[in-house]
Amino acid sequence: MKKILNYLFEHKTLPRETAREILVNISKGMYNESELAAFMTVFLMRSITVAELSGFRDALLELCIPVNLEGYDILDIVGTGGDGKNTFNISTLACFVVAGAGGKVAKHGNYGVSSVSGASNVMESMGYQLKQDPGKLKTELEEAGICFMHAPLFHPALKTVGPIRRQLAIRTFFNVLGPLVNPAFPRHQVVGVYSLELARTYKYIYQQTDKRYVIVHSLDGYDEISLTADTRLISNELEKNIPPEELGRRMVHPEDIYGGTSVESATKLFLKILKGEGSWAQHAVVLANASVGLYCLGMYKSLDECYQAAVESLESGKAYGVLQRLQTLQ
Repeated sequence: MKKILNYLFEHKTLPRETAREILVNISKGMYNESELAAFMTVFLMRSITVAELSGFRDALLELCIPVNLEGYDILDIVGTGGDGKNTFNISTLACFVVAGAGGKVAKHGNYGVSSVSGASNVMESMGYQLKQDPGKLKTELEEAGICFMHAPLFHPALKTVGPIRRQLAIRTFFNVLGPLVNPAFPRHQVVGVYSLELARTYKYIYQQTDKRYVIVHSLDGYDEISLTADTRLISNELEKNIPPEELGRRMVHPEDIYGGTSVESATKLFLKILKGEGSWAQHAVVLANASVGLYCLGMYKSLDECYQAAVESLESGKAYGVLQRLQTLQ
């Protein structure tokens, strides 16, 4: 690792194959904690390249425990995290709304690192048992419309660096990598990113795949559709800025989407919104993200139709019903 660090400290970048080899070695426990912390810090000092990100992704997908969900057209809605905004669990809520509208969702997530409560925190808090059993996950998808995969259970390398990430408590390249390595290999994916530069990097990578994708970035820095500013939306067909009023029927304020100070408060807020008892602003943000998810799945022709389907899912109680069914399967 010393040789690698000296190379990187000279402002050089890693070829794709070298990046792959390093991450394979990380999963084997070949580097100590100080070396790993220094390595992760490099990518805070500069942007990660397409070659580096592709190499890291190659390694994680090569080493992952795959989940076979063939026969289903599945979607994941996920953010990179690391935007420092501490919002409530918007993408996870959007997944339940999509499932309530008839979509199939294979959600990939982790514990919060730079935020109070990640997707895994809130799912566990609601009684979901984190698991790696493909049969049980497929049953959940069939009967509830959604299943959840806790990233460290499927990616050995993530287990190795988990304690260091929690100690650093800042964004690392693993935030950037997470959305790219869903072990169920969904063909449809909505990914929220914290910068326009990263959005372009994701676009280059997704263009090399057969995925139907939507990359979203709120221009004031959120890694999701926040409705606090215009959203940059990049998909297979288009790339444009869309105002809050078009995506969510209104603009909201940052304090409207604050996520709380603990896993307990985040879970309480999650359930309140999922039951349709949240504020107008909270509902608007969830519905905007869910509608883009439905659009990505190709279930409706226009974003407006997708929004109406999302509204029906939340307000009718179908989205909350998805959680209730999921809880009975644990």
